[in-house]
Amino acid sequence: RFKRIQEAFDVLSDDDKRAAYDRYGEDFEKIRNTGWNPQAGGGAGFEGLDLEQIFGGGGRGGGGVQFEGGFSDFFEQLMGGGGRGAGPRRGGQRTAAAAPPQRGQNIRHELDLPMSLAVHGGETQFYLDGEKLSVTIPPGVNTGAKMRLRERGQPSPNGGPRGDLILLIKVSDHPYYRRVGNNLEVKLPVTVAEAVLGAKVDVPTPNGTVTMTIPPGTSSGKRLRLKGQGVKSRDGNAGDLIVEVQIHLPKEISDESKQLIEQFDAQNQLSPRDGISF
Repeated sequence: RFKRIQEAFDVLSDDDKRAAYDRYGEDFEKIRNTGWNPQAGGGAGFEGLDLEQIFGGGGRGGGGVQFEGGFSDFFEQLMGGGGRGAGPRRGGQRTAAAAPPQRGQNIRHELDLPMSLAVHGGETQFYLDGEKLSVTIPPGVNTGAKMRLRERGQPSPNGGPRGDLILLIKVSDHPYYRRVGNNLEVKLPVTVAEAVLGAKVDVPTPNGTVTMTIPPGTSSGKRLRLKGQGVKSRDGNAGDLIVEVQIHLPKEISDESKQLIEQFDAQNQLSPRDGISF
């Protein structure tokens, strides 16, 4: 008897034999050997296999549990139902298993930020498809950073959670300051007198105004460093502020001033282009 059960499993694993049984019942082997399957070979017969005696249920057409789908359904019921991804039976018909809820699609959106907001952090608002949204920007973000807003993306097609909104950060250029990593660079205008005589000048920084000393005789283009006055990173360390001195001249110079400059030049001989060659 168990040998016949094994033979039944062999039939179930053969698509041709399985289809023949589902169509012709227990006589499938006789019909199959008369030409139903062009690849016919030896196989098992089940005329003497009484399923009701073995399992206590109804066979094909008997009382008790019915296997309307034929031989295949018998083994699907025997092995725990389902099989091949099918769902439960309702009224003799197999119903497809419900698809699990899917997340909605993510949305990617480029968000432009002024440098001051990117450095300091803070709340900003923007519009997406006509909807006004708010987001808190952490301090120190830079171009290329990404922020994820959970479940603010596309809705699910079948009742699952919404997708996420991915914000791609783009920091706008500042009219005076340039960011290089966590350092900031600025070109600071000074007068001729400040450059020649030296001076204390105020320099705006992300942390407020700082007084910086211009050494006497500072040339235009000289770079001075203010430690810790750059962009603060997440670990609390801050970059530096690099100040490049730019000597500015008045648009109009009086004749008297010109004479004084000539006297200055005569008394302070300088050959700034010596050594330049190609």
